[in-house]
Amino acid sequence: MKAGATGEPQSGVEAGKLIDERIASLGDWRGETLARVRALIHAADPDVLEEWKWRGTPVWSHAGIVCTGETYKAYVKLTFAKGASLPDPAGLFNSSLDGNTRRAIDIHEGAAIDEAALRALFLAGVALNLSKKGKAKNPLS
Repeated sequence: MKAGATGEPQSGVEAGKLIDERIASLGDWRGETLARVRALIHAADPDVLEEWKWRGTPVWSHAGIVCTGETYKAYVKLTFAKGASLPDPAGLFNSSLDGNTRRAIDIHEGAAIDEAALRALFLAGVALNLSKKGKAKNPLS
């Protein structure tokens, strides 16, 4: 049994391999879209950590979860863990708009991706995570 197949969380190189496998297994526009979004995330933040959680969900983190990349039959969903707290001047968020914490972007086949806006949104998520991390109390101090 390969690592990660049991649903155990994976991070780093192993998670990257599992995400590669997911992209390849899709074999259609969803895999291409997930690969493109992944490349945009890495270009925006070279220090991003890839993780594989919840029995097969790609996760991109930096000082905490920034977003996940889920694939469904009709769309690829990017869910931003703290999306409700992020500025979205380009209006990328089009899903999960009612919650107090998360926001998502559903990308349908053939939809254009505003790369600059996605980059800015991802970096805003990183900045929020870093600001929260700096404010957290250190229990050892």
